[in-house]
Amino acid sequence: MLEIKTSDVSDGEFNRGVFATQDLKKGQLIHIAPVIPYPNEQHQHIEKTLLEDYVFEYGINHCALLLGYGMLFNHSYEPNAYYEIKFENHSFEFFAYRDIKAGEEVFINYNGDVDDNEPLWFNKDKEE
Repeated sequence: MLEIKTSDVSDGEFNRGVFATQDLKKGQLIHIAPVIPYPNEQHQHIEKTLLEDYVFEYGINHCALLLGYGMLFNHSYEPNAYYEIKFENHSFEFFAYRDIKAGEEVFINYNGDVDDNEPLWFNKDKEE
């Protein structure tokens, strides 16, 4: 259903993205990513590593590293997928926001909501 390939929207050493290997229907569950949560006060250690740009907020008191393909979806303000946090299962579930064609890259909005156009945390410093 999904595979990792070189992405045109990413650059640098790790220019990867998640791509559909088959047509995906709007609303279809496309991936479940288990999480490794950690308390917010430990985030200062993650900020010193490459992982800083891959971490997701996980409730009020925690952040999380996503396993599977979870940390490899690229961002778009016009995403074709979205995610829901499932605290009871300690996972993020990714769904098709619209029909996605085989071969198309799957994008999420890093802000969490498909319609949230706020600047991303790693771009805020550049805009100030």
